[in-house]
Amino acid sequence: MCGITGFVNWGKIADNQRSVLEKITDTLSLRGPDDTQLWTKGHTGFGHKRLSVVDLEGGKQPMSKTVDGITYTICYNGELYNTEDLRKELLKRGYIFSTTSDTEVLLTSYIEWKEACVDHFNGIFAFGIWDEKKEQLFMSRDRLGVKPLFYSEKGKGFIFGSELKAILAHPDISTKVDRTGLSEIFGLGPSRTPGHGLFKDIDELRAAHSLTFSKQGLKVWRYWNMVSDHHTDTEEETAEKVRELFVDAVQRQLVADVPVSAFLSGGLDSSAITAIAANYYREKGYGPLTTFSIDYQGNEQHFQQSKFQPSSDRAWIEKMVEGFSTDHHDEIIAGQELAVLLKEAVEVRDQPGQADIDSSLLWFCRQIKQHTTVALSGECADEIFGGYPWFHDPTAVGDNFPWIRSLDSRIDLLHGDWKKKLDLESYVQEQYQSTIAETPRLDGENKVDARRRELFYLNMQWFMSQLLDRKDRMSMGASLEVRVPYADHRLVEYVWNVPWDIKMINGHEKGILRKAMEGILPNEVLYRKKSPYPRTFQPEYTEQVSQWMNRILVDPNARLFEYMKKDKVEAIVKSEGKEFKDPWYGQLMRGPQLIAHLCQIDHWLRQYEVEVVD
Repeated sequence: MCGITGFVNWGKIADNQRSVLEKITDTLSLRGPDDTQLWTKGHTGFGHKRLSVVDLEGGKQPMSKTVDGITYTICYNGELYNTEDLRKELLKRGYIFSTTSDTEVLLTSYIEWKEACVDHFNGIFAFGIWDEKKEQLFMSRDRLGVKPLFYSEKGKGFIFGSELKAILAHPDISTKVDRTGLSEIFGLGPSRTPGHGLFKDIDELRAAHSLTFSKQGLKVWRYWNMVSDHHTDTEEETAEKVRELFVDAVQRQLVADVPVSAFLSGGLDSSAITAIAANYYREKGYGPLTTFSIDYQGNEQHFQQSKFQPSSDRAWIEKMVEGFSTDHHDEIIAGQELAVLLKEAVEVRDQPGQADIDSSLLWFCRQIKQHTTVALSGECADEIFGGYPWFHDPTAVGDNFPWIRSLDSRIDLLHGDWKKKLDLESYVQEQYQSTIAETPRLDGENKVDARRRELFYLNMQWFMSQLLDRKDRMSMGASLEVRVPYADHRLVEYVWNVPWDIKMINGHEKGILRKAMEGILPNEVLYRKKSPYPRTFQPEYTEQVSQWMNRILVDPNARLFEYMKKDKVEAIVKSEGKEFKDPWYGQLMRGPQLIAHLCQIDHWLRQYEVEVVD
């Protein structure tokens, strides 16, 4: 996994812009601490920061390959999980390889299939290829958007980067934010509209999209989406197919030339990955799988049970470690460390995030990195199999995002003039309706099933993309590569059409996944009620974030209060967040998490010297 950046500018010679290229590349040092390479040719420049995982010597980038007198150059972030399948196919077609890296396989796939190469990939990726003959840049992003990619088209120029910070470091780009950018922060944050780059003139290349940039201009298109169809497999056949696809996904993602580990919370999603990976390691004679869990200092003492977080993870983790003989590491974070990293989490993500959910993950990934370079994680299972409460009664969910129930309260925090300027209610509804309109439909589906399909699509485009965005930034902020087997597109395509009554076999949420894992996971873990990523209940953390906000409240230069009412925020702090009735986002972002998020907004406005333009 790596960091990529670069530019094409028809009005400038790239070799004369090497200092700029070096500057924007250096912003991505955490993504790739092992090697730095720059490449320039004509009007094009690529910068690459490498985290070495496969073919440690031969996989250096940017990589060029000449076939039939035409040179192609790639700058790539990601991993292909069907590298050897593709290599065999390309060898049959007469291609020769000089490395064992997936980078060369991806580049050769483009040479053979051009823009259609992405249809052949199983993996996570964001890449750019300069086609010397066409004088064209081709870029693409994986189907589920596991790997990020942003770009800016201005005049004769095009700039791209794995993260916003790379583009913002370019002298042609400013940190201006217009009304839509502010609406993203105050109305939708910490999520973002798919394709929105927050800053003026910056866009995100959406998941499952490709683009070309040439003298003819910019062209962007979608190359993949779910296809809605009738599901004809029985319950038993469905469980067997889910098992087959998921086991294959996990095993493919264990391939690396460096140590691989797994996140383990004791819940269904991470435990399923751990079980398959541990069994695979044992069969191959690789020794025990290394696993990691996180908890907060004193959380057993301060844990507060709720319907969304019914139990702490400790006992379930111990069952998994004992049952699969993993080399396990318990990582315990203190409240002060959690609070201190809140600012850095913003800078790693380039936007206000999920408060301690982000900062704890950043810290956790840095602990893991001390032992391994690659880890497998359980993101996407809830979005694909229907693990959230709103899937269970879809007709009760209004015409809005079910994870943003706080919109009225958010609006109430704003000054009157900004309420009018932003009109958050209209903006949020517009983004919601735009996504609903994209939903792949199935003719003849009843009202409830059609609505549930909308919610699945909405979750995949928004909630899941936010989780993947968070996991990428926090892990790469620790120079750790995280892979997500549930985001295997073959599994996603299949489960998309599985009816709800099969997804919910025996009345269990994610019942079909549980049935698929029978005989692999112990029953007590297999049927544990869902519990989300752990949050802190430490009084010390609440005190730390309240003190931070109190400093902001008395600071005459505080940026937050240019947009928010100071007295409303003060009341939130005094009540330790209880004054704000609904979670700001999701199910658990309330209380100290909300206070921390508001602090993060202030830090983002200051640190990025955000200039708001009307």
